[in-house]
Amino acid sequence: MRIVSGKLKRMRFQPPKGFPSRPTTDFAKEGLFNVLENQLYLDELNVLDLFAGTGNISFEFASRGAEQVTAVDRNFKCVKFIQAFAEKHNLENLAVQKSDVFKFIEQHKSSYDLIFADPPFDVDFYDRLIDQVMESDLLGAKGIFILEHEKRKKFDEHPCFDVSRKYGHVVFSFFVKQ
Repeated sequence: MRIVSGKLKRMRFQPPKGFPSRPTTDFAKEGLFNVLENQLYLDELNVLDLFAGTGNISFEFASRGAEQVTAVDRNFKCVKFIQAFAEKHNLENLAVQKSDVFKFIEQHKSSYDLIFADPPFDVDFYDRLIDQVMESDLLGAKGIFILEHEKRKKFDEHPCFDVSRKYGHVVFSFFVKQ
Protein backbone atom coordinates (compact mmCIF):
# COMPACT_ATOMS: atom_id res chain seq x y z
CA MET A 1 0.00 0.00 0.00
CA ARG A 2 1.09 3.53 -0.63
CA ILE A 3 -0.05 7.06 0.02
CA VAL A 4 -0.96 8.62 -3.31
CA SER A 5 -0.59 12.34 -2.62
CA GLY A 6 0.13 15.03 -0.07
CA LYS A 7 3.00 15.44 2.35
CA LEU A 8 3.55 11.66 2.56
CA LYS A 9 3.21 11.14 -1.20
CA ARG A 10 4.61 7.81 -2.46
CA MET A 11 5.21 6.53 1.06
CA ARG A 12 4.67 2.79 1.25
CA PHE A 13 3.41 1.07 4.38
CA GLN A 14 2.52 -2.47 5.27
CA PRO A 15 0.48 -3.68 8.24
CA PRO A 16 1.90 -6.69 10.07
CA LYS A 17 1.19 -10.21 8.77
CA GLY A 18 -2.17 -11.61 9.84
CA PHE A 19 -3.71 -8.14 10.04
CA PRO A 20 -7.50 -8.40 10.51
CA SER A 21 -8.66 -6.15 7.68
CA ARG A 22 -8.93 -5.79 3.90
CA PRO A 23 -7.38 -2.54 2.67
CA THR A 24 -8.81 -0.42 -0.12
CA THR A 25 -6.69 -1.01 -3.22
CA ASP A 26 -4.41 1.76 -4.43
CA PHE A 27 -6.30 1.76 -7.76
CA ALA A 28 -9.68 2.31 -6.08
CA LYS A 29 -8.29 4.85 -3.60
CA GLU A 30 -6.67 6.86 -6.39
CA GLY A 31 -9.96 6.94 -8.31
CA LEU A 32 -11.91 8.00 -5.22
CA PHE A 33 -9.53 10.84 -4.39
CA ASN A 34 -9.54 12.07 -8.00
CA VAL A 35 -13.32 12.45 -7.69
CA LEU A 36 -13.10 14.11 -4.26
CA GLU A 37 -10.38 16.57 -5.23
CA ASN A 38 -12.50 17.75 -8.16
CA GLN A 39 -15.49 18.40 -5.87
CA LEU A 40 -14.09 19.47 -2.51
CA TYR A 41 -11.30 21.36 -0.81
CA LEU A 42 -9.81 18.51 1.19
CA ASP A 43 -7.82 20.85 3.45
CA GLU A 44 -11.08 22.26 4.81
CA LEU A 45 -12.67 18.91 5.69
CA ASN A 46 -13.40 17.33 9.02
CA VAL A 47 -13.36 13.60 8.11
CA LEU A 48 -14.62 10.50 9.91
CA ASP A 49 -13.28 7.10 8.78
CA LEU A 50 -15.44 4.23 10.08
CA PHE A 51 -14.06 0.67 10.06
CA ALA A 52 -10.66 2.29 9.54
CA GLY A 53 -8.76 -1.02 9.44
CA THR A 54 -5.26 -0.37 8.08
CA GLY A 55 -5.78 3.40 8.22
CA ASN A 56 -5.25 3.58 4.45
CA ILE A 57 -8.05 6.11 3.82
CA SER A 58 -7.31 8.07 7.01
CA PHE A 59 -3.63 8.35 6.09
CA GLU A 60 -4.54 9.63 2.62
CA PHE A 61 -6.86 12.34 3.98
CA ALA A 62 -4.33 13.34 6.65
CA SER A 63 -1.48 13.43 4.12
CA ARG A 64 -3.54 15.66 1.84
CA GLY A 65 -4.07 18.14 4.67
CA ALA A 66 -7.61 17.48 5.85
CA GLU A 67 -8.33 19.75 8.79
CA GLN A 68 -9.10 16.82 11.09
CA VAL A 69 -9.40 13.05 10.50
CA THR A 70 -10.92 10.69 13.05
CA ALA A 71 -10.35 6.97 12.47
CA VAL A 72 -12.64 4.52 14.27
CA ASP A 73 -12.15 0.78 14.55
CA ARG A 74 -12.99 -1.74 17.26
CA ASN A 75 -9.93 -3.92 16.66
CA PHE A 76 -7.03 -3.18 19.00
CA LYS A 77 -4.38 -4.15 16.38
CA CYS A 78 -5.88 -1.73 13.87
CA VAL A 79 -6.04 1.12 16.36
CA LYS A 80 -2.44 0.56 17.51
CA PHE A 81 -1.15 0.39 13.92
CA ILE A 82 -2.89 3.65 12.94
CA GLN A 83 -1.71 5.41 16.12
CA ALA A 84 1.88 4.29 15.63
CA PHE A 85 1.90 5.38 11.97
CA ALA A 86 0.37 8.78 12.80
CA GLU A 87 2.91 9.41 15.57
CA LYS A 88 5.88 8.26 13.48
CA HIS A 89 4.94 10.56 10.59
CA ASN A 90 3.69 13.55 12.64
CA LEU A 91 0.10 13.37 11.40
CA GLU A 92 -1.21 15.72 14.05
CA ASN A 93 -4.54 16.03 12.20
CA LEU A 94 -5.26 12.31 12.70
CA ALA A 95 -6.96 10.97 15.83
CA VAL A 96 -7.85 7.33 16.47
CA GLN A 97 -10.68 5.92 18.57
CA LYS A 98 -11.18 2.30 19.56
CA SER A 99 -14.93 1.79 19.43
CA ASP A 100 -17.72 -0.22 17.93
CA VAL A 101 -18.88 1.84 14.95
CA PHE A 102 -22.59 1.69 15.82
CA LYS A 103 -21.95 2.77 19.43
CA PHE A 104 -19.72 5.57 18.15
CA ILE A 105 -22.49 6.81 15.82
CA GLU A 106 -25.04 6.75 18.67
CA GLN A 107 -22.85 8.46 21.26
CA HIS A 108 -20.54 10.84 19.40
CA LYS A 109 -21.60 14.49 19.24
CA SER A 110 -19.24 16.04 16.70
CA SER A 111 -20.22 16.82 13.13
CA TYR A 112 -18.23 15.84 10.03
CA ASP A 113 -18.08 17.14 6.45
CA LEU A 114 -17.27 13.72 5.05
CA ILE A 115 -17.84 10.27 6.51
CA PHE A 116 -16.19 7.26 4.89
CA ALA A 117 -17.07 3.67 5.84
CA ASP A 118 -15.42 0.47 4.67
CA PRO A 119 -17.06 -2.37 6.59
CA PRO A 120 -16.15 -5.99 5.85
CA PHE A 121 -17.81 -7.02 2.58
CA ASP A 122 -19.55 -10.06 4.07
CA VAL A 123 -21.70 -8.22 6.63
CA ASP A 124 -25.47 -7.84 6.46
CA PHE A 125 -25.79 -4.43 8.13
CA TYR A 126 -25.16 -2.07 5.20
CA ASP A 127 -28.70 -0.65 5.25
CA ARG A 128 -28.60 -0.17 9.02
CA LEU A 129 -25.25 1.62 8.72
CA ILE A 130 -26.47 3.94 5.97
CA ASP A 131 -29.65 4.78 7.89
CA GLN A 132 -27.83 5.40 11.18
CA VAL A 133 -25.28 7.70 9.59
CA MET A 134 -27.87 9.62 7.58
CA GLU A 135 -30.25 10.00 10.54
CA SER A 136 -27.55 10.99 13.03
CA ASP A 137 -26.11 14.45 13.54
CA LEU A 138 -22.62 13.15 12.68
CA LEU A 139 -22.97 14.19 9.06
CA GLY A 140 -23.14 17.94 8.54
CA ALA A 141 -25.99 19.46 6.53
CA LYS A 142 -23.95 19.57 3.31
CA GLY A 143 -21.85 16.54 4.18
CA ILE A 144 -21.15 13.45 2.11
CA PHE A 145 -21.26 9.85 3.29
CA ILE A 146 -19.21 7.39 1.20
CA LEU A 147 -19.70 3.66 1.59
CA GLU A 148 -17.19 1.23 0.11
CA HIS A 149 -18.73 -2.11 -0.87
CA GLU A 150 -18.52 -4.96 -3.33
CA LYS A 151 -20.07 -4.51 -6.78
CA ARG A 152 -22.93 -6.97 -6.15
CA LYS A 153 -24.52 -4.57 -3.64
CA LYS A 154 -26.63 -1.70 -4.91
CA PHE A 155 -28.06 1.18 -2.92
CA ASP A 156 -29.53 3.40 -5.65
CA GLU A 157 -33.05 2.94 -4.18
CA HIS A 158 -32.06 4.59 -0.89
CA PRO A 159 -33.58 8.09 -0.64
CA CYS A 160 -30.21 9.66 0.23
CA PHE A 161 -28.27 7.90 -2.56
CA ASP A 162 -26.51 10.29 -4.91
CA VAL A 163 -24.07 8.41 -7.17
CA SER A 164 -21.70 5.46 -7.23
CA ARG A 165 -18.25 4.98 -8.72
CA LYS A 166 -16.85 1.54 -9.59
CA TYR A 167 -13.14 0.68 -9.52
CA GLY A 168 -12.49 -2.98 -10.29
CA HIS A 169 -14.39 -5.09 -7.75
CA VAL A 170 -14.96 -2.12 -5.44
CA VAL A 171 -17.78 0.41 -5.52
CA PHE A 172 -18.02 3.70 -3.64
CA SER A 173 -21.62 4.79 -3.09
CA PHE A 174 -22.15 8.45 -2.21
CA PHE A 175 -25.04 9.59 0.00
CA VAL A 176 -26.19 13.13 0.88
CA LYS A 177 -28.83 14.38 3.30
CA GLN A 178 -32.15 15.27 1.72
